[in-house]
Amino acid sequence: MAVNFDPYNPEFLQDPYSVYERIREETPIFPGLGGHDGRPVWFLTRHDDVRKALRDRRLGRIHQQAVDRAEWGLPPLRDDLADFYEVEYGSVVWLEPPDHTRIRNLVVKAFTPRRVAELEPHIRRRADRFLDAVVERGRMDLVEDYAAPLSVYVIAELLGAPASDWRQMLDWSHRITRMYEMNTTEAEERSAVTACVEFREYCLEMMADRRAEPRDDLITALCFAETEDGVLTDPQIVSMIITLLNAGHEATVNTLANGMLALMRHPDQWRLLTEGSVAARTAVEELFRWDAPIQTFDRWVLADGCEVGGRTLEKYEQVTVLLGCANRDPRRFEEPDSFRIGRGDPSHVSFGGGIHHCLGAPLARLETTAALARLAARCPRLELAEEPVRPPRFVLRGFSSLELAVL
Repeated sequence: MAVNFDPYNPEFLQDPYSVYERIREETPIFPGLGGHDGRPVWFLTRHDDVRKALRDRRLGRIHQQAVDRAEWGLPPLRDDLADFYEVEYGSVVWLEPPDHTRIRNLVVKAFTPRRVAELEPHIRRRADRFLDAVVERGRMDLVEDYAAPLSVYVIAELLGAPASDWRQMLDWSHRITRMYEMNTTEAEERSAVTACVEFREYCLEMMADRRAEPRDDLITALCFAETEDGVLTDPQIVSMIITLLNAGHEATVNTLANGMLALMRHPDQWRLLTEGSVAARTAVEELFRWDAPIQTFDRWVLADGCEVGGRTLEKYEQVTVLLGCANRDPRRFEEPDSFRIGRGDPSHVSFGGGIHHCLGAPLARLETTAALARLAARCPRLELAEEPVRPPRFVLRGFSSLELAVL
């Protein structure tokens, strides 16, 4: 059926959920255009179908640099984007087994429940340092003064990158992840390529340093890791470091910004948090569900005759799951358009699913919980200082700035 879906319409970006509601009730799956080249895709809208699609091994990612692109109906890779392709498509996010399994197993050791739990006191202390300044000033930009520096500090220190370089890493990350959108300009493409080159050189210098003087960090572990298939190549290591640094802050920063806006617009829910009626670890699940930090994830049909959302698809077709739409499905969530921080339902799909379930999800939950708890404890009387402007981003949903008054 024909569906009017324009994800970069300014009204949609302000409130995609009313549009999602209409489409989701009309159809579980609909055709549209996606990607930089406007290729045909199938958009999946409902929670149960999205969860199944994320776990169905007949659907998967494709190695964009290795597949026969003509066979898959994809345009040729562009020479001017070669540096971006090397960084982006070498990451575990784009791989399938056995390469995905081999690389993910090396990295997942850094995100074990015990190692993540050990970070909590450190995250709280770091959060308080950032809050000291804003409490005294009486005003804060939640993104610039708190969420962004906190999240980059945490993931950088876990990896072993210099946390003091957080502003530079954040700049590179923003320029690279702009390429995840479907409406990038030529100037943004050039900026992303330059960021990839600069970030790659930065990583190569850290890798050379670790090989000369190994440390107890993830960068060292990646440099010396050996599997049955041998060691990781330098491009694979660089891609993994950049992917982790980028992904390691996006979910936390966007969730805190989207979530704090929701809390400011629902002061009764903010009071539940500040008065201790609802614990921060419970509240964060509603923040992840309510306004998902990542709205889509792409899959490709790997075998003919795969049923998705009640429709039989053929090999080579692309499926884009609408995570934010699935998170508001009344078939799964009672009164899904009600913001209730006591809901505590972790069955949202904001972290994806299957073998590509976000490996940093435990860290994102812990970091968001600690950041929210310290904010509620230190700044219980908050209100919007000005109405935030939603940037023209659909895939990565968040704010560049969220000004709050600390009363």
